Amino acid sequence: MNVLVFLLVAVAAFILASRFYARYIARTIGEDPNHPTPAQSINDGRDYVPTKSYVVFAHHFSSIAGAGPILGPTIAMLYGFMPAWLWIILGGIFIGAVHDFTVLFTSMREGGKSMAAVARKTLGKTGFNLFIMFTILMIVLVTSAFLSATAISLTSLWPLKNIGVTEGQTFLKTVVKDGVVMGRIGGIASMSVIIITLCSPLLGWLIYKKGLKPWLAHTFALLICVVSVLVGIQFPITFSPGVWMIIISIYVLFAAGWPVWMVLQPRDFINVHILYSGMALMIVSVLISGFGGMTISAPYFNLADGVKHLGLLWPMMFITIACGAISGFHSLVAGGTTGKQLSNECGARNIGYNAMLLESALAVCVLIAIGVGLNFTDYKAIVWPTEPGVKSNPILGFSLAAGHLFNQGLGIPLALGTVFGILLVEGFVVTTLDTAIRLNRYLFEELWAIVFKEPPSIVKSYWFNSGLSVLLMWVLAYSNAFSTLWPIFGTANQLLAALGLIAVSAWLLMKGRKYMFALIPAVFMIVTTMASLVILLKNYISQSNYILIVTDVLLFCLAIAVIILAVKTFLRPVTEVAEST
Repeated sequence: MNVLVFLLVAVAAFILASRFYARYIARTIGEDPNHPTPAQSINDGRDYVPTKSYVVFAHHFSSIAGAGPILGPTIAMLYGFMPAWLWIILGGIFIGAVHDFTVLFTSMREGGKSMAAVARKTLGKTGFNLFIMFTILMIVLVTSAFLSATAISLTSLWPLKNIGVTEGQTFLKTVVKDGVVMGRIGGIASMSVIIITLCSPLLGWLIYKKGLKPWLAHTFALLICVVSVLVGIQFPITFSPGVWMIIISIYVLFAAGWPVWMVLQPRDFINVHILYSGMALMIVSVLISGFGGMTISAPYFNLADGVKHLGLLWPMMFITIACGAISGFHSLVAGGTTGKQLSNECGARNIGYNAMLLESALAVCVLIAIGVGLNFTDYKAIVWPTEPGVKSNPILGFSLAAGHLFNQGLGIPLALGTVFGILLVEGFVVTTLDTAIRLNRYLFEELWAIVFKEPPSIVKSYWFNSGLSVLLMWVLAYSNAFSTLWPIFGTANQLLAALGLIAVSAWLLMKGRKYMFALIPAVFMIVTTMASLVILLKNYISQSNYILIVTDVLLFCLAIAVIILAVKTFLRPVTEVAEST
């Protein structure tokens, strides 16, 4: 079937959902454009600042998107194109976007507080404690998975013959491995990420300290992107995956304590240009290729391979595609920053719901890119290798697929398009690591306050909590392959989303409003994730993977606690819920 059908059906579904379902939810939860937002009522000039909607949207989307909606669909393509495509569309509309919209709205109505604070109010101290523990586990797992994927992709090599060129016909530096001439694709991205990171403090200083005009800031950011690639082409950097893990771990240990304007925010600003450009190139390439008659070459259904490597279609595909369908990490962004910046309550719908749909659209583009741009045999060899010692490299798989799509649709040289594909992922992976370690430092401080009556001074220190976060990330990444870490991360992430939806449902119950549109997705995700935990536990036991066995059991126990807490909450009369909260 023509690729345009899959793209246009998805886009039409997202537009209809934004036009009708989002507005239905808005009416149900009591959206009021005249209700003052926390940014307006508090407006402290630091955290709570009324900000233009398009600026908040850019921040929110770059924070929630990152590498998740690229890696998840790339991995889940093993089940075939159709199951992944359907789950992204239906999950994004009825679960993911509902989650993002409602948690952002609830956070705003509660004074811009985090969802952990909302859970304390709606579900009591137990709900607060569960939210903290879920979040810590999820962040440790996502940082470990991303660290593993990044370390492997930054060393990516690919045979020149598979790119359709010979040595001397491409800008790629080469190395001979087992008699095959390989292009150093990852080394270019390595240098680019380093240059973007080093230039971020300068851009941050110009924007936040010197008031650089917006058009100059955009121009400077684009210039940094271009220069970083050009330098990377001439001087690619290649270390072993183990060395990259150590380098990145040391970097985030320090970066998590630097002021956000110095690296985190300006690097987000630079990287979002790459993300928007990548999405635009993919959409235009699909449109041109579709009008040229291109069809999906990947199998529509490939359940046997999917079950062999990942497990049953349900629940395993549903937790493999986390970001792009539903993600608990989004609640941290909504309650952490976005809810403190909106100057109109309608922004919760326009940004919360629609940014999730845009992320789902990105995930659909990724599926199409892989479906038309990468030979399925090559896909399996890269993302699901069977040769001993060869590790899964989904970032390279997506990047090669994007390179082929750009080449077929726009005539961009395959090598250049592939490098751009890696950059599309890498910058956001590093930013996610920086943000997540910073957040985990705060969460560990909250955890010690729960565990100890009088927390020892050492557990209050920056170096202890940041060091613990980095150490846990490195240990899991070093001892487990990316393909092993991703399913357990997806499970923790979606359990966190389910807890967020339960907290929202309890909040709506407390307000005397309808809540089933939030509670039903929460129940579905809890059942799905618990089933996946059972399957994963059997795998970890057979592999004698004791670290992940403990993690799995802990998540399962936390999920049971959530179920018990939810049942108690929703079986009580509304008046009791209101009085207890």
